Amino acid sequence: MTSGKVSKQRRREAKVPAPPVRAPGGSRQASPKVLIAGAAVLVALIAIGVGLGLAFRGGGSSSKSTGTPLTGSLVNALPSAADVQKLLRGIPQSANVLGSPKAPVTMIEYIDLQCPACQQFETQAMPQLIPRYVRTGKVKVVARPIAFIGSDSERGRAAALAAAEQNRMFNFMELLYFNQGTENTGWLDDKMVKAAASSIPGLDVRALLAARDSSPIKDQSKTFDTQSQRDYVRQTPTVIVGKTGGKLQQVSLSSLTDITSVSAAIETALH
Repeated sequence: MTSGKVSKQRRREAKVPAPPVRAPGGSRQASPKVLIAGAAVLVALIAIGVGLGLAFRGGGSSSKSTGTPLTGSLVNALPSAADVQKLLRGIPQSANVLGSPKAPVTMIEYIDLQCPACQQFETQAMPQLIPRYVRTGKVKVVARPIAFIGSDSERGRAAALAAAEQNRMFNFMELLYFNQGTENTGWLDDKMVKAAASSIPGLDVRALLAARDSSPIKDQSKTFDTQSQRDYVRQTPTVIVGKTGGKLQQVSLSSLTDITSVSAAIETALH
């Protein structure tokens, strides 16, 4: 990325929003042929009804109306889905927190799912920091996605928070970063959201899609915006590190893939 593009991204400031009969005349007897034909139609209708009932109960593998799988998997998944699954498999996730709740160090990251600078940090730095510090129980990561670049950012954040309700927020966000398009081109549309959700093993795709516009998710989005203002977030990514339960400090990144500065802040908090 050129320095001009980085500057463009890192000068943006998070925008905080201002604080669902019987017919007359008697009956008429049908002929035997009519009765036989009617019985055949009835049998066909019953068979169709049974099939639809199974589909609505989740008996099928996908929704026929949308072609979207009911449960995510690595079958026909987005590029890098297997890598994301391998990176995060077995690490505890609870809502927007990745890692052991007892981790001695907390790392907060403010990110925008459309941000190219965040894309570099999340796909190059985090895959090295997660095995070293999160998987080992030393650090827990608290993700606070904000949305200041455009409508795709809002759509992506709502979907990520819906994934958080199933404890798969980090899978969803990381997968979107690996498949990120050009900002404000409409790449993060419903089709991409469905594709990403369908690429996460075990995720209930329909539940995620239904939860995106819920009141709890809208409230959580407002909370993140308020927290970003409180933490003086002026660019993404913004990384804040410190002892869990103590005072956290922003990490000054020398580059978008600066692992050294983040590692130094973590090591200082560990001692």
